[in-house]
Amino acid sequence: MGLFDKLRGELIDIIEWVDDSRHTIAWRFPRYQNEIKNGAQLIVRPGQVAVFVHRGEIADAFEPGHYELKTDNLPILSTLQGWKYGFNSPFKAEVYFVSTRQITDLKWGTPNPIMLRDADFGPIRLRAFGIYTLKAVEPKALLKELIGTDQSFDADEITELLRATIATSFAELIGRSKISALDLAASYRDLSDQLRKLVAEKVDDEYGLDIPQLNIVNVSFPEEVEKALDTRTSMGVVGDLNAYQQFQMGKAMLEAAQNPSGGGAAEGMGLGMGFAMANRMTQMGGAGGGAAVAPPPPPAAWHIAIGGATRGPFGDLQLMQAVQAGELKPDTLVWTPALGNWTPAGQVPQLATLFGAAPPPPPPPPAS
Repeated sequence: MGLFDKLRGELIDIIEWVDDSRHTIAWRFPRYQNEIKNGAQLIVRPGQVAVFVHRGEIADAFEPGHYELKTDNLPILSTLQGWKYGFNSPFKAEVYFVSTRQITDLKWGTPNPIMLRDADFGPIRLRAFGIYTLKAVEPKALLKELIGTDQSFDADEITELLRATIATSFAELIGRSKISALDLAASYRDLSDQLRKLVAEKVDDEYGLDIPQLNIVNVSFPEEVEKALDTRTSMGVVGDLNAYQQFQMGKAMLEAAQNPSGGGAAEGMGLGMGFAMANRMTQMGGAGGGAAVAPPPPPAAWHIAIGGATRGPFGDLQLMQAVQAGELKPDTLVWTPALGNWTPAGQVPQLATLFGAAPPPPPPPPAS
């Protein structure tokens, strides 16, 4: 290799960055010990900005285009180098390429639930997550505040800072908005716009970055709160609890009647459901008439032993309906505080009339 070939190899005549990555924000051209010759070609592709740095001082910046490096288009560097009348010899300088295109598919979220005071639920915790895009808008500020002397600077190196900034701004925004937690979903778009502006104000001036897009994808409750909301929603779907209870009692009675193998337990359940239904019907009274209001039920004081279990207390009207249904019989044991002991219903004067008058004994046969 001749002397001129060696010198030519030590001089840089083309400076460019072929960016095939998606998250690289800045990249330093690998100059090593080589020098940039006079008239070298600088190629800045769309979505890039080239910044020259001389001995730690930021010099000239170039937008997308094809340039021949001369004194005319390096005014700041010429001043720093002391070129009063132009230059003809090679020079040393660091060249940083900064990507100005949007970096997409970046995600943010609240690392811990945010405690808020809600109009409907009182103190409550919320989580949120979403996506955002990032773009460099002021390469010189970015080089000064974040990149420094790094060979390459990726979006991953700043995502933690941005996520913390977004989470803090989101907490401030939600606390100020006073929007009910159940109404947040209807305000996602408006809240996303406000949140983007808050974050952009914090990172633009200081780091030379912009947040072109920021979306709130979801705001969620803790698991235990979601379960409570599901229960509340189910109760709202049921509607009239009295009608629902009557439906459930009727359904249970039908199932008991269709299960003759249930034995004494099924009979006791049927009697209990019958008494409950009778009590419900008594409370409803003349509701079908629309205008009349049912009188209050009589005092319930009777307890009944069915299948080894105690049922009650029941009122007199309920006992009469049970007798008519064949559930309460003369030998069924009953109890009240006045009786003191369990007594067959047929032996209680107040209840004996419910079973009808007993026929008198037959007359003696005629004498022969």
